[in-house]
Parts: sequence; structure tokens; C-alpha cells
Amino acid sequence: MATLKIIRKRISSVRNTQQITKAMKMVSAAKLRRAQDAAVAARPYAEKMTELLKNVAARVSSEAHPLLQAREEKKIQLVLFTSDRGLCGGYNANLIRAAEAFIRKNAGEKEVEVTLVGRKGADHFRRRRANIVDRYIGILAPPADELAAEIGQKLMARFINGETDAVYILYSRFRSALSQVPTLEKLLPVALNETSDTEAQQLTEYLYEPGIEQLLASLLPRITDVAMQRALLEATASEHGARMTAMDSATSNAAKMIGSLTLQMNRARQASITRELMEIVGTAEALK
Repeated sequence: MATLKIIRKRISSVRNTQQITKAMKMVSAAKLRRAQDAAVAARPYAEKMTELLKNVAARVSSEAHPLLQAREEKKIQLVLFTSDRGLCGGYNANLIRAAEAFIRKNAGEKEVEVTLVGRKGADHFRRRRANIVDRYIGILAPPADELAAEIGQKLMARFINGETDAVYILYSRFRSALSQVPTLEKLLPVALNETSDTEAQQLTEYLYEPGIEQLLASLLPRITDVAMQRALLEATASEHGARMTAMDSATSNAAKMIGSLTLQMNRARQASITRELMEIVGTAEALK
């Protein structure tokens, strides 16, 4: 059995760890509120932009803009969003596992290039010598719109120049602090849904000025930026939610461990007292 001194040191160490995890939980909870509000607020705008794009694209062909032109997918670019820091449970592990499954699925006949947003994903795939195109570290430092615009511009340029045939994004969609779902979406080429005659009649009629082609040329790059910005906001909210949940669980586990160690310490102390009493009684009997 461990001595009282060792047990007391363990209790002190676990209690210090509990204070750290509790503080990290409170910080993540405060950041989660702002990140969740930003992610939820971005959804209606992105949905409305998609609806407008569908309305405009229903009146043009896929040759109207380079970002609409679908071709055989020989080179695929995957954009993976992870966090810069750990201590957030299985958040990064789930995303990396989904990315590796995507790469294995397309590794046979297609060439998969990876753009990594976040330190954890960059470190993981750098050690495995993946075909990395770009890496973005410190994703929370610049504003989300600036980083999204920078990434989006590079992705669109590579697609238009024929350096890649399709672009997919993999991020964690925020549902709640307890649920973050890895989500894979096709970013480029922008998909045009087939519109039936009935749906075409239900589409909202707009008056376009100057024209549909000019509006589409302005709208499509913006759609890409909005998709990237939304993915960043969802990923940020998911990271804070996962870290808050992980730190809450760690704090609870530390409390259970402190209780177990305290019980062990009390048993060791009682055994020590009993042993000392028996020695005193034995000595007194020997002196009679």
C-alpha cells in the first residue's frame, strides 16, 4: 500500500489538474457562445445565397462560367479543417479518420491533394508524407472572412487553371456542445441541380441588371467564399464545444479520483493508527 505522503502528493496533483480543466471548461464555454451565435447566424445567409444561385443557374448552362464546368475527376483537392490545439476529445481524431477514409477511397484511380487548415491536421499528414498543397496554421488569429477569402481564391484559381478537377471540404458541423458531425461537401465545381418544368415555374422571377451571365460571374466566387467562411465558423464552434465537453468530463473524473484517493488515504491512516496502538499495547503488556 502506498504511504500517506505519496497519496497526499497524488491528491494535490489531481486537484491542481482539476482546477486547470475547470478553468479551461469555463473559457471554452464563454468562447462557445460567441462562436455558436456566429455559426448559426451565417446559416440563413448561406442558404439564401444558395437559393439565389439555384434560381440564376437554372436559366443558364454549365458553360456559362468556369466554376460550373464539371469534368472527369482525375485530380481531387481535399480541404480539411482541424484545430490548432488539442484537449478537445475526439474532435480532431474523427476528422482525420474521415479524411484518411476519403483518401483511401479515391487513392486508386485518382490523385488526391490535401489543403490543411489547422495545426493538428497539418502535423498528422506531414508525418505521413501526404501530398500537401497548402497549410494554414493559427486559424483563429485572422478574421474568418479574410482567411476564407484567401483560401477560396487559391482554390478557385487552381480549379480554373485545370490544376484540380474537383474540390471537397471536410469540416465538423456544429449541432450542440455534445454533438459535432464530420461533414464532407463538394465545393467545386458548383453543382447545378436539374430543374423540372414544375420547379422552374415555382422559381422566383427576378429582373437582372445587367444580365444573368454577369450576375453569375459575380455570384459564384462569392458563393465559394461564403461556403469557406461557413465551414470555418462551424469548425470553430465545434472545437469550442468539443473542448468544453472534454474538460467537463476531465473535471468530473478528477473529482472521482480525488474521492478514491481520499478514501485510500483514510484507510492508510487508520491502518497506521491501529498499528501504533497495537505497538503501545504490546509494549505495555511486555513491561508488566
